Amino acid sequence: MPRPTVHRTSFGLVHGTEVHRFVLDSGTGVRAEILTLGATLHRLTVPDTAGVPGPVLRGLTALGDYTGEHPYVGAVVGRYANRIAHGRFTLDGTDHELPVNDRGHTLHGGPGGFHGKVWDAAAERTGDSVSVRLTLHSPDGDMGFPGALDASVTYTLGRSGTLRLGYEAVADRPTVVNLTNHAYFDLAGHGDVLGHLLEVDADAWLPVDADGIPLGPPLPVAGTPFDLTRPRLLKERLAADDGQLRDAGGYDHCWVLRQHGPRTDLRRAARLTAPDAARILEVWTTEPGIQVYTANQLDGTLVDGAGRPMERHGAVCLETQHLPDSPNRPAHPSTVLRPGAPASSRTELRFPHLCAPEPRN
Repeated sequence: MPRPTVHRTSFGLVHGTEVHRFVLDSGTGVRAEILTLGATLHRLTVPDTAGVPGPVLRGLTALGDYTGEHPYVGAVVGRYANRIAHGRFTLDGTDHELPVNDRGHTLHGGPGGFHGKVWDAAAERTGDSVSVRLTLHSPDGDMGFPGALDASVTYTLGRSGTLRLGYEAVADRPTVVNLTNHAYFDLAGHGDVLGHLLEVDADAWLPVDADGIPLGPPLPVAGTPFDLTRPRLLKERLAADDGQLRDAGGYDHCWVLRQHGPRTDLRRAARLTAPDAARILEVWTTEPGIQVYTANQLDGTLVDGAGRPMERHGAVCLETQHLPDSPNRPAHPSTVLRPGAPASSRTELRFPHLCAPEPRN
C-alpha cells in the first residue's frame, strides 16, 4: 500500500514574499493542500463510500483571491478567534484597545490578523504520517494585543485519512489567545449545505445580540432550533421562526461542548453527514466550544476552486475554539496565556465512512 507523501510547490508572491503550497497525501485517497498564507487549508479531498474522491470543503482559486477581502476562507485566525466586544479587554488591571472590524467589535484578531500573514513552514514524515508545521511570530502590540507571541499550527495526515490540527502558542508577557481554522465544508458539492445533517455534542449554547456578542451565560438547547443533540436537517433547523436565526441569517453561534474528562482529552464536537450519506465528517477537539457558521453572508461574489459562486448557506464552518468574548467574561474558560505556560489544543477531522472509528480517549 502506498505510504503517505508530502511535497511543496510555489503558489505565488505576496509583496515579494513567496507563498508555498504543501500537499499531504495519505496514500489511501485523502489529500490536503495547505498554503503558508494564513496557514490556510486550501483543499481537502476525501473518497466517498464507493471510493470516488471528491472535495469536502470550498476553497478559493488563486493567490489573488486569498490576498483580497474574503471571509477567512480556510484560514487559521488569531490572535483571538471570534469576537471581543468593543475591541477592549482588561488583563491584570491594564486596559487594552484593539482595532475593530465588525460592527464596532474585534473579529478574528482584527483587520491585520493571522489570516493575512505568510507563515514559515517545514514538512516532516514520521512513521505512517506526514505533516507540515507552520509558525508565525506576532510582535508585542500586534493588533493591540500585549506581549510577543509565537504561534504554530501543525497539519498531520496519516493512512487512516484523519487530518489532525495541533495548535501551540507561547508568549513573553501575559496576553490572550484563541486559535481556530475557518474552513468552509460542503461534503456533497451541491452548492449549498441545506440537505446536510448536523449533530453537535452540546447541551448548551450562547445566545448573542445583533452584533454577535453573547447576551449572557449559556442556555440549554432543549426546545430550541439550537438543539442538535441528534442529527438534524440543516434546511429544517434554519427555517425555524426564531429571532436569533433571523438576526444572524442562520447559525453563527457558539455551542458549549460536553465535558467527559480532563480538558486535554479529545472528544467529539460535531458530526456532519452529506445528503446521500456518501461522506461523513466528524470533528473532535480538546477545545471547550464550537462555533457553527452557515455562511450567511456569502453573496456569490467569490468563486470556489470548482468555478462555483459561493452563495448563502453554500457551506458550513465548524470552528473549534474557546468561547467568544472570553477576555471580558470571567465565567468562561480562560484564554489568558502567561509566560512559561504554553497554550496548546488539538482538533481532528475524521471520516468514519472510510474506516472503523478511532477510539475515544
